[in-house]
Amino acid sequence: MELTASQPRAPLFSRQALLRLIIPLVIEQLLLMTVGMADTVMVTTAGEAAVSGVSLVDGLNMLLIQIFAALSTGGAVVVSQYLGRREAEQANTAAKQLLYAAVIASTLLTVLALILRQHILSLLFGQVERAVMASALIYFLLTAAAYPFMAVYNAGAALFRAMGNSKVSMFCSLIVNIINIAVNAILIFGFGMGAAGAGIGTLVSRIAAAVIIMALLRHPENLVRVEGLLRFRLRWDMIRRILFIGIPNGLENGMFQAGKLLVLNLITTFGTAAVAANAIGNSIGGVINVPGQALGLALITVVGRCMGAGETDQAVSYAKKLVRACYVCMGVMNIALFFLAGWLVTLFDLSMESTAMAAQVLRWFSLFSIFFWPMSFTMPNALRAAGDAVFTMAVSLCSMFACRVALSYVFACAWGLNMGLLGVWLAMFCDWIVRAVFFLIRFLRGKWKYIRVIG
Repeated sequence: MELTASQPRAPLFSRQALLRLIIPLVIEQLLLMTVGMADTVMVTTAGEAAVSGVSLVDGLNMLLIQIFAALSTGGAVVVSQYLGRREAEQANTAAKQLLYAAVIASTLLTVLALILRQHILSLLFGQVERAVMASALIYFLLTAAAYPFMAVYNAGAALFRAMGNSKVSMFCSLIVNIINIAVNAILIFGFGMGAAGAGIGTLVSRIAAAVIIMALLRHPENLVRVEGLLRFRLRWDMIRRILFIGIPNGLENGMFQAGKLLVLNLITTFGTAAVAANAIGNSIGGVINVPGQALGLALITVVGRCMGAGETDQAVSYAKKLVRACYVCMGVMNIALFFLAGWLVTLFDLSMESTAMAAQVLRWFSLFSIFFWPMSFTMPNALRAAGDAVFTMAVSLCSMFACRVALSYVFACAWGLNMGLLGVWLAMFCDWIVRAVFFLIRFLRGKWKYIRVIG
């Protein structure tokens, strides 16, 4: 039913409710980013071969982890829309099915990764030095064992965000960081275990996160409660709803990371210094993107809830408000990065060549990120929350391979513009620009407002 001027609806989210959702999300994303950065920073003491090996596997891990994140996004959209319609029992059912799907998918990926890790790494990074490959193999072994726990945690955190309670996942992230850094310190600094120590720290911390989030999901006061998981039963109707969002999002995320791996393979041909500089650049750039990532996660909850309640006008209003907030936050951080990039990279124990390259790409990053990143990566979550995941997938895949991958070779290789690592990053910026244009046009035209996920 269309609303009229005589039928005003109260806002679904007050300013205070939005802040309660967003601020913990920002902290959570910073903490999660710190897990990866802690591995990178702490393992630098073991040399550039170790940090390069860890960074290569982190790129591969992200390819697989994004599948879990896609499932979690699909589940969060479905649960949010059911909560918007005040159908608590259906929301509970969707939550259980999300966890089942996450465990099944992650276990299969773990088995494949453990069996094929040598072949996978040789295929992708066969040109790296032997010391780098040795570090990569041991780190991959240990982090692959953590996939099921990562998947369970991601699903649980997505469910709490769908409830509007992001404090839980924030505190879980804090615990994960403390455990990860403590184990890393003992094994890397105390026992000199390098990449192996970082891998064990990741495994132990992810196990702890999964156990904690599952325990909290059983609390009786939650809007969404997960009980009776051992009475295993797949509800294919509910799984289809989750996969309606999850499959396009998974393909998008997976191919995005696959494209990054192709680019990373190119970077390995530039030498260990370039690989290390790229790793540091990505770590620092990831921190700068945290506000955008947090606000993007908030959009899933807010827009999903609005669409479930039939409040499309509110969905538009909140989407605009959160994207504006993203531009403000990331604007401040990118301006700071432009002036502090040279100092920040000196915090990492790298060669002068790696340090100089990292500072250069980060300054360029700050200039493009401030204008294009929010529209490229935060805005599309509003479309996904409404069910418009196929469009975002199509744009992302086309832009990824046409711009980020193809142009990397044109800009970076000796037969092209011969710009090296900087050329790879400039190709990435072109990808951002294309995404931003298409997503903005899609949002303004409004077709996404008429898609139905739960009927």
